[in-house]
Amino acid sequence: MRIAIISVPARRRAPPDYVVSLAKGMESMGHRADVVNAWTDDGFRLPGYEYIVVAAEPLSFFSGKLAEALPKILAAGSSLVGKKSAAFVKKNGLFTGRALANLMKAMEKEGLLVNWSDILLNPPHAEALGKRIGA
Repeated sequence: MRIAIISVPARRRAPPDYVVSLAKGMESMGHRADVVNAWTDDGFRLPGYEYIVVAAEPLSFFSGKLAEALPKILAAGSSLVGKKSAAFVKKNGLFTGRALANLMKAMEKEGLLVNWSDILLNPPHAEALGKRIGA
């Protein structure tokens, strides 16, 4: 299965280690996982994937808000209606649950069907979750 992992860190930077571990876990199960940086890449190639994974982190310790790059990359990827997807948020602060709800709301607004969501604790946990995809 072709999987796009959209990395949405709080600030403009390379994909964090938990996103790389998530991709590594998915690839170990025989899937093709490509990491897309929400800050630097565009969403025009997203419709070519069978499964969309969004891995985000809250803007701050006391916030449930996500980076403004998220709605931009999801809106740029047209024809996402009806695609299966997963939402992951990095455990970072008090309102991680609210950040996960905001992420799922943004994804469903673009027509994605969120069938899996979870909170990522650390890179080994992310890799273990990546191995459960498609199982």
